Amino acid sequence: MLTLAILLEAAGIAKLGAGIGAGIAAIGAGLGIGNIGKSALESIARQPESANDIRSNMIVAAALIEGVAFFAVVVCLLILFV
Repeated sequence: MLTLAILLEAAGIAKLGAGIGAGIAAIGAGLGIGNIGKSALESIARQPESANDIRSNMIVAAALIEGVAFFAVVVCLLILFV
């Protein structure tokens, strides 16, 4: 009976950790995309003639960060529900 209680407590802690991990992944992605946008706007302000190149590179980098954050949240949800 004691081992069952320990296992149930460990499962609860694992779910708490998965929730915290999903939150950290979302916050990290938001900060990363915000920094990319800030840097892109500063770069476009300094060199307006290269705005198209900067914008396309910004979109690619933001998509990569978004993909990594999505995978992190999916892994955390898998830990949470499976």
